[in-house]
Amino acid sequence: MSESPDRTPLPRTFFDRPVLEVAPDLLGRTLVRNTEQGPMELRLTEVEAYAGAIDPGSHAFRGRTARNAVMFGPPGHAYVYFTYGMWHCLNLVCGPEGHASGVLLRAGEILRGADQARPRRRSARSDRELAKGPARLATALDVVLSLNGTDVCAGPDAPLALLTGTPPPPDRILTGPRTGVGGDGASHPWRFWLTDDPTVSPYRPHTPRKRRLDSARPTD
Repeated sequence: MSESPDRTPLPRTFFDRPVLEVAPDLLGRTLVRNTEQGPMELRLTEVEAYAGAIDPGSHAFRGRTARNAVMFGPPGHAYVYFTYGMWHCLNLVCGPEGHASGVLLRAGEILRGADQARPRRRSARSDRELAKGPARLATALDVVLSLNGTDVCAGPDAPLALLTGTPPPPDRILTGPRTGVGGDGASHPWRFWLTDDPTVSPYRPHTPRKRRLDSARPTD
């Protein structure tokens, strides 16, 4: 990168906007993760928008639950969830309080703290792969459920924070369908990423789960 990223914290007003405005505007921003071992920093290169009640792909589509309650709270907070019994994912809540929407952080380039990330991501073949995908990003940054609800606007010393970074020119931002989303939400072009960036994850369409038939087979 030719210029030093701007280290000004993003204000809450940045997140208090429609999710389809916030999502592409997050690209190039710096995500800070302060751990017991020291600070880590990541340049965001890929995100996905989820628009709550109007979006069948969103966790909040069918209303508020204990799991998604943070999405209905004030903007500028982290929504962390556990999926497939193995992985965490990190989202940022957007829009006015009470209208759930959020941005899934899908990928990024670790600018600082790669020495912390490597032991957590031993399968990564290079540093470019440390945070290449939402579960990998969360694993590399040691994002767990205890961070759910964290205020990312509380300042650069908070467990999670967002700095202004280096936003890219508009012609470097691409958009397309979200990864792994099926049904009525499959066609929404709400995935945003930086063109030709090596840390962006590969697109994978939704694959319906196969039903297990063993329990339905008649017994002799």
